[in-house]
Amino acid sequence: MSAPVVVFAIGNPSRGDDAIGPVLCGRLASWLEAAGLAAQFELIEDFQLQIEHVLDLQDRQLALFIDAGIDTGAPFTFQRIAPAAGIAHTTHELPPEAVLQVFRQTEEADPPPAFTLCIRGEQFELGEPLTATAENRLEQAFGLLEALCRNPDPASWEAMAVNAKEGVRVAAMA
Repeated sequence: MSAPVVVFAIGNPSRGDDAIGPVLCGRLASWLEAAGLAAQFELIEDFQLQIEHVLDLQDRQLALFIDAGIDTGAPFTFQRIAPAAGIAHTTHELPPEAVLQVFRQTEEADPPPAFTLCIRGEQFELGEPLTATAENRLEQAFGLLEALCRNPDPASWEAMAVNAKEGVRVAAMA
């Protein structure tokens, strides 16, 4: 049986702030275990989303996509997303909305409610470490992740997405 919530952490640990997703994934795995919540979540870490990730959405109640962004509002954005055709040069590089669209097409059903947590990065050069700015933003985003994991239901996440859009402090959402 699949865990009710799937979390995709996208990024390359060797490319500076692109490591945000994998770093958050590792930290989240430890926190979920310590909080006794690990069985409710499946964490999937990858360099990029691929068409095969559609299979990971089957039998889920919620999906979360975590990634770093260049033009993302600082420190991060959290929003609900919907299926949409993606602009990609190959089927090995898809935005989350395109993965949801492929799910809809192949499964002939709506995908689970899905959200993105995108943390603003500054530097993405090969061989560079995570920047101090990104580490600070990652810390801020982790507060939201804890709140999400304590309340793993679509209505709660939707409310948190609305609050995040309106600038409500993460601590107030927990």
